[in-house]
Amino acid sequence: MVSHIPYYVCLVFFAISHLVSTLAESDNYIIHMDVSEKPKDFGSHQEWYLSTLTSALETSKLSTTNSFSTSTSKLIYSYTHVIDGFAASLSLSELEALKSFPGFVSSIKDLPVKADTTHSPDFLGLSGNSGLWPVTDYGQDVIIGVVDTGIWPESESYNDKGMSEVPSRWKGRCEFGTKFITSFCNKKLIGARFFNKGLIAKYPNVTNTIKNSTRDTDGHGTHTSSTAAGNYVQGASYFGYATGTARGTAPKARVAMYKALWDEGFYSSDIMAAIDQAILDGVDVISLSLGIDDVPLHTDPIAIATFGALKKGVFVSTSAGNRGPLLGTLHNGIPWVLTVAAGTMDRDYNGVVTLGNGVQLLGSSLYIGKWNSSSNKIPIVFFDACDNLKALQKVGYKIVVCQDKKGSLSNQVQNAYVAKVVAAVFITNVTDLEFYIRTSSPAIFLNMKNGETVKDYIKTSKSNPKASLEFKKTTLGIKPSPRVSSYSSKGPSISCPFVLKPDIMAPGSLVLASWPPKIPVAKDGSSFLYSKFNLLSGTSMSCPQAAGVAALLKSAHPDWSPAAIRSAMMTTSDAFDNTLNPIADLGDDNHPASPFAFGAGHINPKKALDPGLIYDVNAQDYVNVLCGLRYTNQQIQIITKSASNNCSNKSMDLNYPSFVAFFNAKGSNSSFKSVREFHRTVTNVGEGQSTYVASVTPIQEIKVSVTPEKLVFKNKNEQQSFKLSIEGPQKLKKELVFGYLRWVDSASKRVVSSPIVATSYSSKFVS
Repeated sequence: MVSHIPYYVCLVFFAISHLVSTLAESDNYIIHMDVSEKPKDFGSHQEWYLSTLTSALETSKLSTTNSFSTSTSKLIYSYTHVIDGFAASLSLSELEALKSFPGFVSSIKDLPVKADTTHSPDFLGLSGNSGLWPVTDYGQDVIIGVVDTGIWPESESYNDKGMSEVPSRWKGRCEFGTKFITSFCNKKLIGARFFNKGLIAKYPNVTNTIKNSTRDTDGHGTHTSSTAAGNYVQGASYFGYATGTARGTAPKARVAMYKALWDEGFYSSDIMAAIDQAILDGVDVISLSLGIDDVPLHTDPIAIATFGALKKGVFVSTSAGNRGPLLGTLHNGIPWVLTVAAGTMDRDYNGVVTLGNGVQLLGSSLYIGKWNSSSNKIPIVFFDACDNLKALQKVGYKIVVCQDKKGSLSNQVQNAYVAKVVAAVFITNVTDLEFYIRTSSPAIFLNMKNGETVKDYIKTSKSNPKASLEFKKTTLGIKPSPRVSSYSSKGPSISCPFVLKPDIMAPGSLVLASWPPKIPVAKDGSSFLYSKFNLLSGTSMSCPQAAGVAALLKSAHPDWSPAAIRSAMMTTSDAFDNTLNPIADLGDDNHPASPFAFGAGHINPKKALDPGLIYDVNAQDYVNVLCGLRYTNQQIQIITKSASNNCSNKSMDLNYPSFVAFFNAKGSNSSFKSVREFHRTVTNVGEGQSTYVASVTPIQEIKVSVTPEKLVFKNKNEQQSFKLSIEGPQKLKKELVFGYLRWVDSASKRVVSSPIVATSYSSKFVS
């Protein structure tokens, strides 16, 4: 007789087995330790971390071994500056055991990170004759550390022609790796390291494909680092588009690459190790074109690591993210870093339609494939909405003209590609064409006016209407420019909404920079296309532009703090485009951009050199904000590395060059008024005496007052304080209203500008 095990017993057995499996399954954790608990017997922090980890493994009941070698293999990184602590691969039971040991503060899971990709120096006003470049010797001897996908060292952007010897203070080095030898480094590329221990601990099988090298196998890192500090390269172009001399924002700054982003994945433990090493090596500026979405500051590895950089005087530029155009989508809303939005430039990429009657029409195009009919005219036919795929497939050897109707442009482009038409002309009133014009088959996009000219020609032509197409044209001086790119993520910051983010906007759309020549940039039919330069878009591209400007300012003002440099960039930025109208937002139907889209405005390096006044911030000021956010002492310790944080002056009113006030009380009567007060202190960095008078632009629904209205400075480095009050309804009728406070010195013509935002945006951010 066969006995059967009761069903409930099977369920219990399965649950226990699953629990044991879960407890034994390892994951990566970043462990924060209180170094004041370290026994004096240990000579270094790493020795203490390793000993503590070994003891925890022995204590864990589910640990299969208790050997010292096991703990050594589980220790991924030991950090120095970014946190007091280490990264380790632990099971849940091992993590629980570790929590009982002296010195343990907290743990956070190793989080995945995203990179923010989807002519600029001239557009920024940088030239060799005057301004920031000659004053700073083009950023000579300033060191920019880039945490990214690696670098292609053979690129001409890293030639060291005209470079002086490597600064003696530099402690970094070039690491040998797969297809990367130390001699690749020179006076321009002075450091190259890689970090992948966290990724390998997370996915051990990745060792079959990963290459231990700083060599760039993606292209992103080569593009961002050459954008920040690439040397001069003549004759650069993208298949004939954007032809000219390529150079970074700070062309004589040094580059140090820290590869922590891999084809197989990006993890925060590796990125923290890269930032930690960059600080140890002695970089002046760090560029981070990456971020983590929707995490509070005390669990955000980027926020934690960059606070360590701040305390060492290292300026950090970060990307705002590419989740626009909605509000509340940005990452890196960290008070102590620069958060950079992306905008367009005054450069357009074009094709020309030449009709049979000789009329030439300029349109948008970035087609880079083969086209042999630039002079030979071929039949052209109007196909209306181009929504009949079968008819398109039968059109034959003709140029097809499509009329965009009711937002059908995407479908039309797809239909033309699938039907394999010879070439297409798209008539559209869409102004944000950036993600359409990079077609894999010949295509030109015309505005409505030019489109009507084509339609009239086809309609009235007595013989067979014909046309020819030309590509690879570039037009400069496009107006209006700049505009906020539609993909650029917007504030307010979820992690710290009381500090207005983003801070600033820089060129991020279709930026030309170096590219690994063995990584394809596009596809033409079944063939891959390769280039030494590539056009990329994203806040990944705007972030290194700002990092380059920060390097130039650091060279001009070596005594300035990171906050002072950020202030100079923000208060001198441009809120108006090259038509002298407010900068428009492509993601908001070309309406005037709000500070939640572009921060203080578009970066202006020349004016940032001499800002007049700066808003400075020290580490304790940031601690006051963390206290104001009601963080516990333990949570603050995770960020600051200090067990004794002073919260006696807790406040969310940071001495920042911008103002944001929330008027969004739930169920409140809009007729009741409330007041938000902000206290600021500015430092005179101009020479001699100066007098600044406050000017506030009118703002709907609110009243802004400034006390005092005049600031008189007798000496350089003198400080003066003022109060700005915003009076408005407890709940605004509009989601967002904004204006500007401008301190004007009529004698020197200096204008120190700060955005003011009042918003009724979702109260879930505001306690």
